[in-house]
Amino acid sequence: MAGTSHGHTPAAWTGVIIAFIGFCISGAFMVIANPLGFWAGLVVVALGGVVGLGMRAAGLGAPKAAHKDLAEVIAASKVPAKV
Repeated sequence: MAGTSHGHTPAAWTGVIIAFIGFCISGAFMVIANPLGFWAGLVVVALGGVVGLGMRAAGLGAPKAAHKDLAEVIAASKVPAKV
C-alpha cells in the first residue's frame, strides 16, 4: 500500500464485511431466481455502508487529514527567480 492507513479501521472492516455478506446473499438468490431475496441482499449491502459510516462518525474510522491553506501551498511552491 502507499504508506497510508486507508481502510485499516474497525469501521471500514465492519462495513465491508456486512456488504460482502449482502453480496453473497444477493448472488445466491439470483441463482435461485428469487427476486425478493436478491433485493433483500442488496438492502444488506446498503446497510453495510450505513453501519460503516455510523462507526466512522462514532470515532472508529480514520481521522480526516488536515489540509493546508491554499495560499500556503501556492507560496511554498513558488521558487524565487535566479538572477
